[in-house]
Amino acid sequence: MIGDLIPMVVMTGMFAMIFGITYIRSRENMAMIEKGLNPRLQKSTPKPFINLKYGLLLLGAGIGLLAAYFIDINLSHKAITPDGQVYDKDNPAIYFALIAIGGGLGLVISYTIEKKWLDKNKEG
Repeated sequence: MIGDLIPMVVMTGMFAMIFGITYIRSRENMAMIEKGLNPRLQKSTPKPFINLKYGLLLLGAGIGLLAAYFIDINLSHKAITPDGQVYDKDNPAIYFALIAIGGGLGLVISYTIEKKWLDKNKEG
């Protein structure tokens, strides 16, 4: 009974999402036209440092993952149960934390590079 409802709910949700995105985009375009802007020209402007930002984000996440791997290998993760058995204890939280820290550092580095470049080109 419930299994029959899942495809209908998924299809209705997908339709609502596509309709909502289309509706919001058309409202945005109409607001731009009312202000005297051309929506096609505004959306085609390139973002100057987008590749640098994504590259540093992925580089930072990769370095964080590598650091987490080395920390995980080199730290002892032995735990003892109350009945005296020894087992290896996994710690996945360190992986998520260091990926987030590395990705955040990559974005901060990207911001500082962009800021220096924009300040240099604004003065010149």
